[in-house]
Amino acid sequence: QVRLVETGGGLVQAGGSLRLSCAASGVSSTYVITWLRQAPGQERKLVAAIKSSGVVTYYADSVKGRFTISRDNAKNTVYLQMDNLKPEDTADYYCAALNPTTVKYDYWGQGTQVTVSS
Repeated sequence: QVRLVETGGGLVQAGGSLRLSCAASGVSSTYVITWLRQAPGQERKLVAAIKSSGVVTYYADSVKGRFTISRDNAKNTVYLQMDNLKPEDTADYYCAALNPTTVKYDYWGQGTQVTVSS
């Protein structure tokens, strides 16, 4: 059974840092693990993506140089280190498993909320 569980969200001041974790169990190594976010009133957007090999395949322009995606395969966990946070980073953050063949998100976590105060 596939399960994705995000943790690590919270309230932080602008300029601060948070690290999100996605515990991914039962996910085939063929999947790309992604982080997406959805701000209030906006569509969900891809933030970062990483292959099972650890190769990072994507960062959104808005987070380049501030966010780092990584993974620990021994722990089946993917991380999103978020530094120099800005109020516009406020959103619900989701971990999702992307099927590279169909280019569809087959599995989703429940999300974790990140709020950045100015």
